[in-house]
Amino acid sequence: MGKVIAVANQKGGVGKTTTCINLAASLAATRRKVLLIDLDPQGNATMGSGIDKYEVENTAYELLVEEKPFADVVVRDTPGKYDLIAANGDVTAAEIKLMEFFAREVRLRNALAAVRDEYDFIFIDCPPSLNMLTVNAMSAADSVLVPMQCEYFALEGLTALIDTIGKLAAMVNPGLGIEGILRTMYDPRNRLANDVSDQLKQHFGEKVYRTVIPRNIRLAEAPSFGAPAMYYDKSSAGAKAYLALAGEMIRRGEQTQARKQA
Repeated sequence: MGKVIAVANQKGGVGKTTTCINLAASLAATRRKVLLIDLDPQGNATMGSGIDKYEVENTAYELLVEEKPFADVVVRDTPGKYDLIAANGDVTAAEIKLMEFFAREVRLRNALAAVRDEYDFIFIDCPPSLNMLTVNAMSAADSVLVPMQCEYFALEGLTALIDTIGKLAAMVNPGLGIEGILRTMYDPRNRLANDVSDQLKQHFGEKVYRTVIPRNIRLAEAPSFGAPAMYYDKSSAGAKAYLALAGEMIRRGEQTQARKQA
């Protein structure tokens, strides 16, 4: 059964969408079957995946509100070699329409139930706010991956997010927990970044990925070409970092599986 991971942080501009696109592509490059679900009405993950959000016929709106079959909504084999549920401005209306439904917080979980076995990893790109779309993502997910910059205010945001995850776990998804904390836009020359990084490792231990994502111009440029960094410039530091992160996630999964079998 595929692992469903919500990529979330209530603070914007921390690299959520960049992480979704590049991690999905990196895992797909290891011959894992990957699905990326864009739940942000801005549609950045859709555009960054090489799909025109203005031309796409079906989006997460049709999946969540109209309950169209998954096969009619999914975009197969994007330039990053993963499948995609797209988003555009229509998804804003989904947030409003969902309020009309019974069991509205589990619509995404129900929609994915029949296809989880088809994928090794399912990533959900969450909006930077706690709304019904984010609640659906958290309800459907096994865990939450938190990208964050190593800045002072980011620590406060992380505390708020962990509190939110705890509340949602109590209400809609008892098994929900932290998949990992990813340090993004990292500059090792910055003393504050190193201090915050040390605090993260002290408080969260192994939940903090060893891999760090550096500040990298190629990562910023790649979305405008509709491709993950590894297909835009595979030699860039950003592309190599996400490939390393994919490897780390796979090793963690194998170690967890081995412990369960033991």
